[in-house]
Amino acid sequence: MSERQVVTRIAPSPTGSMHIGTARTALFNWLYARRMGGKYLLRIEDTDRERSTDAAVKVILDGLTWLGLEPDEAPVFQFARADRHREVALELLARGRAYRDYMTPDELAEERERARAEGRVVRSPWRDANGGPLDPDRPHVIRLRAPQEGETRIDDQVKGEVTFRNVDLDDLILLRTDGTPTYNLAVVVDDHDMGVTHVIRGDDHLTNAARQTHIYQAMGWETPVWAHLPMIHGPDGKKLSKRHGAQAVSEFDDMGYLPEALRNYLAKLGWGHGDDEIFSDAQASSWFDIRDVVGAPARLDWDKLNHLNNHYIRLAEPERLAGLVEKVLRSRDWPVHDGDREILLRTLPLVREGARTVLDLADAVIFALKRRPLDLPEKARGQLTEETRARLGRLAVQLEEAEWTLAALEATIRGFAEAEGVGIGKFGPALRAVLSGGSPAPDLAGALISIGRDESLARIHDALPNEALGGIRL
Repeated sequence: MSERQVVTRIAPSPTGSMHIGTARTALFNWLYARRMGGKYLLRIEDTDRERSTDAAVKVILDGLTWLGLEPDEAPVFQFARADRHREVALELLARGRAYRDYMTPDELAEERERARAEGRVVRSPWRDANGGPLDPDRPHVIRLRAPQEGETRIDDQVKGEVTFRNVDLDDLILLRTDGTPTYNLAVVVDDHDMGVTHVIRGDDHLTNAARQTHIYQAMGWETPVWAHLPMIHGPDGKKLSKRHGAQAVSEFDDMGYLPEALRNYLAKLGWGHGDDEIFSDAQASSWFDIRDVVGAPARLDWDKLNHLNNHYIRLAEPERLAGLVEKVLRSRDWPVHDGDREILLRTLPLVREGARTVLDLADAVIFALKRRPLDLPEKARGQLTEETRARLGRLAVQLEEAEWTLAALEATIRGFAEAEGVGIGKFGPALRAVLSGGSPAPDLAGALISIGRDESLARIHDALPNEALGGIRL
């Protein structure tokens, strides 16, 4: 590779959801470009016109935006470049590096049968035809005149040196009978014209690297550096599928994972930096080298992803988390009212310690967002004995006079228990139920802070008879 600026690319097809494997490929391309001070580009390979819809393109763009892996330039759309692809095919034809193949479908089927029986690849009789009608208007395909002797070596940055016998590689079709370019031609032309220096992609394209090398050589173009990434498997070591859970980037978003957590986790799938488990984007891009990627398939580990996600949830700004939680609540048809953002900002720092996902956060804040009167579950009602009601009434009087801070409320509750001569367990569960309506909630002082002074006292008031409240003012 000459001393050119490093240019990487991600080239997904807009034919469905954006797979997590595509996301990791994008991340590795992005990291390497950042490490080398280069460019990271996007090409939409939209030549399948039936499946390539605007909605599918939006899925890719939205997925990359959510991941924080937006390209450095506007995306290139492959279908729009078909004329350029045809131009190169005709140039190869003019150079004698390609030929017109007039085999009919029936003749091609017969040749395939012979090739299969003889254990070889398909060979067209038109490759070395010295006569016959070469009418460009007669139905035909254009094939590359690939080398049939020797070997093609791929010096892969992940797999190492991989060698292909040229006799085992057929003359790939460049233009179909209808004049449309094939995948391998389009990819090579686009990568060359985009200035791509490093092709980092899935290892299902390893054989294509040999075939595409022949096109580069036929055009006299510099071949890029190849790096073919292993697949991502499920926890059981088998190919990732629906039975393993989420596969698409949008599903990880819906499941409440933060993009920075997913980036950190995907970087660890097949690559690492010593024993470092948690690292920033800046650290990853300064450390990343494509040659350090492991050649064996990586396994998706939900426990590790959850651990990372919890770490980033604990680091995130409460305002950002509040917006994400509100989005989840609305998706569940939970009414979000004016003033709820303030409640969330008080509550989230108190409940995020054990939250694996934003969905967990949404579950954890419900107690603070409920509207009075709360419908207490049967177990909670059973805890409200006459003695407990009276005790909660006396506590409510003290809470009314307390400073509404976490430390002051904790001290008030401890002091009240000591004065009553009982442990907090004698009234704490009932108070929690009255405050939360039976939903999960943090410790008592945290629940009071989350709900707020007036709402907390009002919830206690709702659960107790007036005579138990003494002189409490609401």
